[in-house]
Amino acid sequence: MKLNFARLGLSIALPCLLLLSPLCLAAQQKLTMSDAILKGRTVLAPANLKQLQWIPGTTQFTHAVGNKIVRVQANNQKTDTLDVLTGINEGLVAFGVPALTGLPALTWVDADNLSFQSEKEIFTYSFSQGLQRKNRYPADAENVDIHAKTFNAAYTRNDDLWINAGGKELGVAQSEAKGIVYGKSVHREEFGIYKGTFWSNSGRHLAFYRMDESMVTEYPIYVLDSMPAQVREVRYPFAGSKSHHVTLGVFDTQTGQKIYLQTGEPAEQYLTNVAWTPDDKYILIAVVNREQNHMWLKQFDAATGAFVKTIFEETNDKWVEPEKPPVFLPGSNDQFLWQSERDGYNHLYLCNLSGMEQRQISKGAMPVTNFYGFDTKGENCFYQLADESGLNRYVYSAQLKTGTVRRLSNEDGIHNGLISSNGAWVLDVFSSNEIPRLVYLQSVARPQERQIIFGAKNPLDGYQLGLTRLVKLPSPGGPMLNARMILPPDFVASNQYPALVYVYNGPHVQMVTNGWLAGGELWMHHMAQEGYIVFVLDGRGSANRGQAFESAIHRRAGDSEMEDQLAGVNFLKTQGFVDPKRIGIYGWSYGGFMTTSLMSRPEAGGVFRCGVAGGPVIDWSMYEIMYTERYMDSPKENPQGYAKSNLFNYVDNLSGRLLMIHGSSDDVVLWQHSLRYIRECVRKGKQIDYFVYPEHLHNVMGGDRVHLFEKLKRFLMKTCGMWMFRDHDLVERLRGL
Repeated sequence: MKLNFARLGLSIALPCLLLLSPLCLAAQQKLTMSDAILKGRTVLAPANLKQLQWIPGTTQFTHAVGNKIVRVQANNQKTDTLDVLTGINEGLVAFGVPALTGLPALTWVDADNLSFQSEKEIFTYSFSQGLQRKNRYPADAENVDIHAKTFNAAYTRNDDLWINAGGKELGVAQSEAKGIVYGKSVHREEFGIYKGTFWSNSGRHLAFYRMDESMVTEYPIYVLDSMPAQVREVRYPFAGSKSHHVTLGVFDTQTGQKIYLQTGEPAEQYLTNVAWTPDDKYILIAVVNREQNHMWLKQFDAATGAFVKTIFEETNDKWVEPEKPPVFLPGSNDQFLWQSERDGYNHLYLCNLSGMEQRQISKGAMPVTNFYGFDTKGENCFYQLADESGLNRYVYSAQLKTGTVRRLSNEDGIHNGLISSNGAWVLDVFSSNEIPRLVYLQSVARPQERQIIFGAKNPLDGYQLGLTRLVKLPSPGGPMLNARMILPPDFVASNQYPALVYVYNGPHVQMVTNGWLAGGELWMHHMAQEGYIVFVLDGRGSANRGQAFESAIHRRAGDSEMEDQLAGVNFLKTQGFVDPKRIGIYGWSYGGFMTTSLMSRPEAGGVFRCGVAGGPVIDWSMYEIMYTERYMDSPKENPQGYAKSNLFNYVDNLSGRLLMIHGSSDDVVLWQHSLRYIRECVRKGKQIDYFVYPEHLHNVMGGDRVHLFEKLKRFLMKTCGMWMFRDHDLVERLRGL
């Protein structure tokens, strides 16, 4: 059966699974919203080889099957099975620790030793020596950071920092006053920061953040189950206001001595991408000014804290945003790889401590999206690139001395590489829009001689799924944009269907890829099953298309994004099978900002019949410093940009039906945004629908997420007229009853 998508410029053969006749539909299972939400990343996601990893120092890899480990020799694929759980449990019982009912998460230390954690204790299991207890940490420990060689454990309790080294607990730093925090992530987890402690290579020294946020505004989060309700205060630095101050300390586990690096003034700067030199002598920090247009990679003496020198600097008239620390080559205390967007795309640069850029390793309009590491000798590195379209990912290797680059994966889709420690073998985990998952084994020297060692079945086989298509359309700003369209399972081209646009369109997020189901989530397929055309577009501002594409939003959040989303809507309107009077929109966070913008700013012109805005930013001056000032500069520097993007200014223009949703404990986009928006709607006589998820943070998670998406579906069906009725007059009459 063939269907002519003339308006899409496509002619696609559709099997019964994708375009179903009534006879086929009778044999197919419907996807419930509950299954889509609760099982979408488990039983309804493509299967994989569990705990897949290489054994260091060997050409063997392992994966878990049930409660056993299968070990595979790469060159001939001979396998044997290791029953490690029995030996582990015998050792645990001897230590007085409860036996495990299933295989724990295991990590190979070397060819003879595996490490794992159980009951807040750290163990290794050796085939020759059995189980050994290496260390432990308290039950109330948080932010646990374990050194891979010594098994020393750093952790926080409240705002204090501790280390357990060989069973002995050491107090590193205790908070002196309210607002002083040790050992936790800082700068609101921007710049790739996700933790607050950094072990040296030997494990003797621990670098750690000290954050003074006493000068930062406190914001109340209500705790409802106390009588009366209590308040939990969080520190929230609003754009243009005071920011917290951060320093970096170093603790010596052998002497107990502690020093602080002399990072200097101004106090309001960002200390990012912390890295040790392999010899434990120096610490590198990418220091970013508050304006976020200047970065200095600075070197400090780890023993004294003294500033040594600035290795190099980077500037940009939009922003600089280092997100990956320098990675030193094996066997070198001087050479390292640095990731930078200095040429417009994120690439790898071979540098040294003298500040010399020795070679640009990756090049072109194809950003590095993942760095995998080096071979044992440090002669080659391995990484992942997005292609120029942004849709596909490929695995590459590069010789560091010559700069010779090789692509190790070919077919379009998403390739993720696991590289053996000697750099000779790759496990390539692959998926595409049509292929759930394949795992290839291949030699780096002969990548064309790869073999499939695992193939996942389609986990949605037997379900009513419509066709998922990747679409390209031009942006008003020039570049081609990627979009995904999901059609109903019983799609008939001569019918007209309602459409749901799902939007994010903010920095660091890419919604559309050439991975499984084109990156779509199963709730979208449930909505398609209910008769919707579901459409998602990555407009300018989205990730993995280069800095010019992403920085189109600079100082004018919402402008280029709206232009691109409206281009997507115009594309939908040209499709004969989309009803232009029944188009709705839904988005969360930045997507909530976009939804509210598209429902109220005059540029949108009332194109959406209804919208759902979750956790929306309404006024960027009410959002955090680190994110907002990167993209918008400060309110003082850019008053026009803040005013134009301020959605309080467009309440009078709100058209269609808008449902706004917020978590009452949201500490990312504060509840205050939507509460003030409601107040403004009331003052101006604008009707709005509103729902609160009590004590949920920025995202509604767990079982309540099913409730959220059922609410989304019911609202769309009711307010956008997205019922079985095709007669708009009849829908309006029914609505008035």
